[in-house]
Amino acid sequence: MDPTGQMVLANRLADGQVVFLATDGSWVEDIARGALARDAVAAQRLLADAQLAESRNVVVEPYLIDIRDAAGRRQPVAFREAIRAAGPTVRTDLEG
Repeated sequence: MDPTGQMVLANRLADGQVVFLATDGSWVEDIARGALARDAVAAQRLLADAQLAESRNVVVEPYLIDIRDAAGRRQPVAFREAIRAAGPTVRTDLEG
């Protein structure tokens, strides 16, 4: 299946949480609220905005990921990003 578009994924510097760049320039944890670029020019614009946020120590390692529409929901194409988008893979309730 061809990608629907691209989004910027990064880690928030304050807490390490996986976040997506939103259209208003904020960083959101919900993939559905992230900005979706449907062409290369828009994707590069999003990445440039993300790199500016990185230079301001808001996020680290922003990069573009391919997104597809899976039954009306956004889903990363690559398995690695699908895991990251789903949230932590460790149980924090077992700490202690």
